[in-house]
Amino acid sequence: MKSYRLNRLFNAKSGRCFDVAIDHGFFNQPGFLTGIEDMARAVEIVVKAGPDAIQLTTGQARHLQKIPGGGKPSLVLRTDVANVYGRELPVEAMSAMIEEPSLQAVRLDAACMCVNLFQIPGASEVTNRCIENICALKLESDHYGMPMMVEPLVFRPNSEAGGYMVDGDLVKIQHLVRQAVELGADVIKADPTDDVSVYRKIVEAAGEIPVLVRGGGRAPDEEILARTAALMDQGVSGIVYGRNVVQHPNPAGMVAALMAIVHDGANPTEAAKFLK
Repeated sequence: MKSYRLNRLFNAKSGRCFDVAIDHGFFNQPGFLTGIEDMARAVEIVVKAGPDAIQLTTGQARHLQKIPGGGKPSLVLRTDVANVYGRELPVEAMSAMIEEPSLQAVRLDAACMCVNLFQIPGASEVTNRCIENICALKLESDHYGMPMMVEPLVFRPNSEAGGYMVDGDLVKIQHLVRQAVELGADVIKADPTDDVSVYRKIVEAAGEIPVLVRGGGRAPDEEILARTAALMDQGVSGIVYGRNVVQHPNPAGMVAALMAIVHDGANPTEAAKFLK
């Protein structure tokens, strides 16, 4: 049954997926709401742009799922919430999972669930909690036939870079991705490496599990398009971008540009035409 839902997640033409993440309000962090202050409008704009999936929380999934018709993007449901995104780690760092996430995903007609696997300097207890979350979710995932997307995130020290900043070290990402596979991931959502040309090694570490690459913080258009094209050349199965879409002055144009790269093999110059 998982394959049926994965068929809704991955594009039939290319076998790849472009998932737009709009779940940042879940994390109670200043700056994460930029571009999504009005969630109904943000979801409407992205839906019209036509990505393969939209990543939302239980409280906001209604904006997608109330839209009639069968052609809208699939829902990827965020299942956990953390407090580790600020410049200073809290005294009690945590990552908590919603109750009965797979059942909630079924009720919301999701195609997939997403759960974090953090590796944060100075917060090993959060990694332990993430592993517990994934182990519990794996049983539910298999029972309900609801695919589990594990998101291995290697943080730079919060005090050095602020929360949610990627440590692009190949070996660190490679090993955390492999751990996610060992824990039973059906899909991997992974950090980009500093050197995109070696990303094939991350894909190899995941084996037969498809790898989607997350976009991270806001970056210039040229950088995002060039990086995405290079990642496609390294054999990834798609991308999960949030802030580089919803915080863009032309979200629909950016979705179209990225869809052209992911599904049609467009180069960055060709894709950039959608932004003009």
